[in-house]
Amino acid sequence: QVQPVESGGGLVQAGGSLRLSCAASGLTFSNYAMGWFRQAPGKERELVAAISSGGSTKYADSVKGRFTISRENAKNTVYLQMNSLKPEDTAVYYCGAGFWQSYNNNQYHYWGQGTQVTVSS
Repeated sequence: QVQPVESGGGLVQAGGSLRLSCAASGLTFSNYAMGWFRQAPGKERELVAAISSGGSTKYADSVKGRFTISRENAKNTVYLQMNSLKPEDTAVYYCGAGFWQSYNNNQYHYWGQGTQVTVSS
């Protein structure tokens, strides 16, 4: 069974940094697209960043230049480095794993439980 597990969330002041990790088991990790999504209270889940099986990346406009997604296939892990955090980045962050098409259509098949990120002003 495919199971992504997120870690690394927490409380940080505005301007600070956090690094989220997502370890995925039960899959041939290198073949999967991976995405980071977030959902704030009262809002829909939105794509933050994604990385294809080949290493291509894309970002939401709101995080470009501040967040970096990367993957380490040997560890079945994807990371989200978040710098210059803002209060509006406060949300539950979810990791998704999907087949290669997921990178283009943003439809992911397996989800983690989420990790809370809170940015104080």
